[in-house]
Amino acid sequence: MTGIGGIFFLADNPAATREWYARHLGLATTEWGSTFESRDMDRPDEVNQLQWSPFNRDSDYFAPSTRGFMINYRVQNLEGLVQQLRANGVTILDDIASYDYGKFVHILDADGNKLELWEPS
Repeated sequence: MTGIGGIFFLADNPAATREWYARHLGLATTEWGSTFESRDMDRPDEVNQLQWSPFNRDSDYFAPSTRGFMINYRVQNLEGLVQQLRANGVTILDDIASYDYGKFVHILDADGNKLELWEPS
């Protein structure tokens, strides 16, 4: 794991939640939430991103977890990690999906929390 890539949580009204955080805490928000950029101390040329996003309370994106949050972890070599996790009996929820901005897969931790693993491109 190389860091946290996102924090996702359920909200009764995601637009109002984004507005509240923008007004009171100064977050620059879009329809997707807010993106925080940082640099790695060991690799200062590398820009990392953390996505903060409220989801509609009735969203099934976090299923099968019943928790009101999901954390996205930045990783390297997602294919190799998935093979290792599968060999260790970890529940892999879907196939690796590839997009312009990276590869993703979802797993369950020991407490049944859905986690998103992201290998940035």
